[in-house]
Amino acid sequence: MENRYFNRELSWLEFNARVLHQGLREELPLLERLQFLSIVTSNFDEFFQVRVASVKRMLFENPDLYDISGLNPKLLLTSISAKAHQIIRTQQDCLMNDIIPKLSEEGLAYVNKNHYSQQQKEFVQSIFRSEIYPLLTPLRTDAQTLPHFKNLSIYAGFLLKPIPGIKPLSQDLVGNNDQQKIAFVEIPSGLQNIYWISQVSDESRNSANISDDSASNENTTTVRRKKYFTLLEDIISMCGTQLFPGFAVDQSILFKLTRDADFAVDEDAGNNFINAMEDVLEQRKKSFPVQLSYYGSSKVIIDFLKQNLELTNDDIYKIDGIINPSALMDLRDTEEGERLSFEKWEHFYPSDLPEEEPYWDYLKIHDKILHVPYESYDTVVKFISDAADDPNVLTIKMTLYRTGRDSPIVYALERAAHNGKQVVVLVELKARFDEERNIAWANELEKAGVTVIYGLVNLKVHAKILMVIRREDDTIRRYVHLATGNYNPKTAKLYSDISLFTTNQQIANDATQFFNLVTGYSTLQNMNSLSMAPVSIKARLLNMIQREIDRSTADTPGLIMAKMNSLTHEEIINALYAASQAGVKVLLNIRGICMLVPGVEGLSENIKVVSIVDRYLEHSRIFYFQNGDTPELYCSSADWMSRNLDRRIELMFPIIDKDAFSDVKSILETYFEDNVNAMQLESNGSWIPVQETEQKQKFRAQEELYKKYRKIDEKKTKTVEEQFKVRRK
Repeated sequence: MENRYFNRELSWLEFNARVLHQGLREELPLLERLQFLSIVTSNFDEFFQVRVASVKRMLFENPDLYDISGLNPKLLLTSISAKAHQIIRTQQDCLMNDIIPKLSEEGLAYVNKNHYSQQQKEFVQSIFRSEIYPLLTPLRTDAQTLPHFKNLSIYAGFLLKPIPGIKPLSQDLVGNNDQQKIAFVEIPSGLQNIYWISQVSDESRNSANISDDSASNENTTTVRRKKYFTLLEDIISMCGTQLFPGFAVDQSILFKLTRDADFAVDEDAGNNFINAMEDVLEQRKKSFPVQLSYYGSSKVIIDFLKQNLELTNDDIYKIDGIINPSALMDLRDTEEGERLSFEKWEHFYPSDLPEEEPYWDYLKIHDKILHVPYESYDTVVKFISDAADDPNVLTIKMTLYRTGRDSPIVYALERAAHNGKQVVVLVELKARFDEERNIAWANELEKAGVTVIYGLVNLKVHAKILMVIRREDDTIRRYVHLATGNYNPKTAKLYSDISLFTTNQQIANDATQFFNLVTGYSTLQNMNSLSMAPVSIKARLLNMIQREIDRSTADTPGLIMAKMNSLTHEEIINALYAASQAGVKVLLNIRGICMLVPGVEGLSENIKVVSIVDRYLEHSRIFYFQNGDTPELYCSSADWMSRNLDRRIELMFPIIDKDAFSDVKSILETYFEDNVNAMQLESNGSWIPVQETEQKQKFRAQEELYKKYRKIDEKKTKTVEEQFKVRRK
């Protein structure tokens, strides 16, 4: 075998290829396929800003450094470019030659600037003059210089030629008027993406064999009445001539520039940490270019951009249709949107929690597992809101990593502070791409009287923990909530995560110790139940893997089951290899990056790696160790990555309650039964769809989980109805 590890970046590209695979599946609803294609683009945006930028920097600083997969920066960048170009070509082919035509068949017809009828041109020009033109700022270029292009903004580029006989207003502004000029205009982000336009003329419709009849003759299939739409960038690109009086547009392109966003804040900034973070945000706007995506065919403009932005051919990606497919997701708001999307799934309120009363009395007796988005995240919001208003609650402490906009959790914390409670919140300002929003939340919380802590020097606080301290009958009780996902009600409707409500005394003691550590001065002390990175999670995991090796026999082999987002930590991978060689069965469900090579004889033949991409983003981290006859189960905010285990504050928490243990173990096992959306990693790095067999019918994990919670909710509803049934003679 050539290598024991897959490359991290190339493994991530395989993950994005699995997302693309969902978009290619013809059996899925059209708008869901479009959603997956859009995710491919947004994933690439972050990948190029962070990972590719990092490799480019490495190429400059240490070009001869080889990683554990055996690649140096130059070889890696070449491999990244080849795979990324392949994925983008496939994505665009699916979008323009499959999704767009089928949307038209369903009554939503996209018309780009090259196919406007005369009637549509007039309509579009009217929209341009009245709604768009006043917002545009044309930008000229002088000699070999060009304006600054914002990160991820879309621009139109125009190659202009002078109209004979028309003199410019100022020769100084345009130079030699006999030469072609290049100019640019930013596509405004504040305008709508989709513009509904009039139908094509009768002549054009007949030539294109398009029918507007709601139904055809008896012997033909139904034809839906069409609605026609175009995109903002199409309108600006077509009407660009109006921006440059005296010039004609000879060629034009649309393009998007991706810049380096892999910046570290000055950890020694002290009291000026927010200012240092704001400096990072400014640097990100002006950082070096990493990737250029464009639509159009102007070699002159592309060569001009390539030269002035210092890009190579590998950095340039030609788009065959739509640069930003997510612009089309506004189609969900049409009357056709529901028909072309997944069947709506509810977020069920847990049957064992009261909807009107606070949870205090229940949680004194039972731990509670919450599984979002199948169960409603309203329970977490209600828990914090009840604590804010309860006169017996003395203190609320929590961490905030990504909270989202208009967060009801933040508003509840502010209300708690106004109500005189001690509220302590650790806001992680270094949460990438959420820094600006978190700075705003931190300022707002401080104004409300909340004690805000801005993380720790050199360590990003990624742990998800909340503790409510309440006075009850001459005693103090602590209620703790621990989670695998962020305190974000919006993403909790889209991300699959596990969280635990508990009053377990040992966990509460550890939670108290955790907050003392991250908010004040405290020496590191051993925790009884919780494990914390970078102090103890890695060591705990390695010990449990070794314990599984020690207790495994030929007759009773050990078992490790783990679900996470990514696996990249070299020590953990080597420990899993050792477990496989000792006969331990290792089942891994990994959504994204996996550097471990499974299925290699003598190394990892007992390791199976699967991945699921479905309508919900799999985000939970669950770890099961058979441990002979006394199995242990944990959930965590941490993936098995170097950054999580060595350079972040993370928490891993045990599932102790008998019912909670059974529930979480059942959830974990469900993910290894999937044969609809699951793909299995082969030793050569390819991912193969897991197929149904004669012995096993189709099993889609997320659908089965939804059915489980729906059945529980139906049983609850039936019970309530029976309680209120009126008996008559």
